[in-house]
Amino acid sequence: MGTDRGILERLLAGNRRHVESLPDGYFADVQTGQHPSVVAVCCSDSRVAHEGMWGVDRPGTVFTPSNIGNQVWDDDGGNRIIDGGVLYPIHHTGTDAVAVVGHTGCGAVTAAYQVATGADPPGPRGVDKWVDMLIPVVEAALESDRIDREAADDTVINQLVEYNVGYQVRSLGDADAVPDRVDTYGFVYDFQGVYGDRPGRTYLVTVDGETAPDALAELVPNGYESAVESLLYGDGADD
Repeated sequence: MGTDRGILERLLAGNRRHVESLPDGYFADVQTGQHPSVVAVCCSDSRVAHEGMWGVDRPGTVFTPSNIGNQVWDDDGGNRIIDGGVLYPIHHTGTDAVAVVGHTGCGAVTAAYQVATGADPPGPRGVDKWVDMLIPVVEAALESDRIDREAADDTVINQLVEYNVGYQVRSLGDADAVPDRVDTYGFVYDFQGVYGDRPGRTYLVTVDGETAPDALAELVPNGYESAVESLLYGDGADD
């Protein structure tokens, strides 16, 4: 056991600031239950602001499961099933929308790409399990005509990130456990200026499996057309 308590002190001090900043009645509407409007499946990466990216500052708004590689599934004795973190709000809190959020420079996608092209798994096994589940996604992407395999590695990785988001969204659409009433959105959170010049923006790359930028631009509210961009299917609206 370590002896440096600096991190512990920062955590406790941060929580004190959090408590002191809360207005009266902050939790009043969620005392007896939760009814989040969306479940956002994000990558468990410290650079990804799971609620901050949506400007959320109230509890009970977004259900936020996360894992390595923003995957919507888990392994159950060798069978691929939709993860309970996704299904719980859909079946038990009245949530009718899922947002799958990848991010530029994803380490999980990078690891899966490296393993798929001959590298050793990163380890330990708890990490490798999630990387292993991404490898078929990466292999399918590399066999498609959407990935520029001659491009620099960082370009390939970001194309694979977007492909993975679309793959996860399609998996939700194909799953019997996900009711037809549920809308599925796919985003890429860009903090590296890959999709545009506004770091921290989420770019819409698919809705219910639709990936054509022109079609997506028709689906977004007026004024948000520039949030539609794609590295795989051509440019969206000009930013």
